[in-house]
Amino acid sequence: MNRKLRFGMIGGGRGAFIGAVHRIAAILDGQAVLVAGAFSSDAARSRASGEDLFLDPTRVYGSYQEMAKAEATKPAAERLDFVVIVTPNHQHFPPAKLFLESGFNVVCDKPVTFNLAEAVKLRAIVRRTRKVFVLTHNYTGNAMVKQAREMVRTGKLGAIRKVVVEYPQGWLATRLEGSGQKQAAWRTDPKRSGAAGAMGDIGTHAENLAHYITGLEISELCADLTAFVPGRRLDDDGNILVRFKGGAKGILHASQISVGEENNLNIRIYGEKAGLEWQQEHPNELLVKFPDQPKQTWRRGNGYVGDTAKKFTRIPAGHPEGYLEAFANIYQEAFRAIRAEVAGKKMPSDLDFPTIDDGVEGMAFIDTVVKSSARGAKWLKFPRT
Repeated sequence: MNRKLRFGMIGGGRGAFIGAVHRIAAILDGQAVLVAGAFSSDAARSRASGEDLFLDPTRVYGSYQEMAKAEATKPAAERLDFVVIVTPNHQHFPPAKLFLESGFNVVCDKPVTFNLAEAVKLRAIVRRTRKVFVLTHNYTGNAMVKQAREMVRTGKLGAIRKVVVEYPQGWLATRLEGSGQKQAAWRTDPKRSGAAGAMGDIGTHAENLAHYITGLEISELCADLTAFVPGRRLDDDGNILVRFKGGAKGILHASQISVGEENNLNIRIYGEKAGLEWQQEHPNELLVKFPDQPKQTWRRGNGYVGDTAKKFTRIPAGHPEGYLEAFANIYQEAFRAIRAEVAGKKMPSDLDFPTIDDGVEGMAFIDTVVKSSARGAKWLKFPRT
């Protein structure tokens, strides 16, 4: 296919944070172009957002339903290759279902749906339509996260014994949603966010990162969620003990009231032979720890890293890559799948991006965590749906 992929966007208009991030990531490598969108449930706001992005006004819509109907009738030379969904959580499932069933590939922000039941239904739709579905757990796109995964998979750490993954932020330490701040308002609203607050918003990233690097599956967990800010209806802090299949143990902590923290996602993994540590705020470094020699700092872009980390590195060592590049790495892999689907070719066997299965796993995680906490931090079996 000798052209750029064409995409449309649902949500992500004026005042949205994550929509702009997706647009930057999708076009970073020059492989795709935004041509259509329903950027807001408010038609006037959607049109204004389309003007901001210099889109053809005939392809800027007042609703995703209108967009799906109109775009499905476009000739092959104009038709969208995929759509990107960047709405609040309660508006993930309806447009994803509609566009998949209308013949479009879908990229969706996390968590995948409003609840577990929707996630299971969406998985069935993805399988039935056989379209590409990509979930943007963007931190898995970091080159040194991929290096950590490779080291675990090749046995450099030995059998994994302990996983400690943390995601502290401090931006919701006060009742920011009461000021009308858009990002805080929907994330703390159970009608739009779902059953969990911090644990759904960032705890799912922590869970996914641990699973991606180690390959371990949760067998049981015990959760304690708290809403520290008076009047807040969803958790802003959570602490979880985890038992993994095979015997490894874990601790997962996610908080949005950790004063002074910005976006400090970090993970520590300890095996029989060695340990690893990666911090999102210092994404170009991976600490490797041994029992009988000094701690090593592995840096992205150097010749000693593995082939997978090299594949997802764009620029030489010493030139930092971070959040946007990791996001773009997810899109880069998604484009390989989408190009194959559009061309009717066999799907590559080595694709590396989060899928609908990761989405169902994340929603099962949220569901189990909320139930465990509601039952007084009771140990619960992790469901396999």
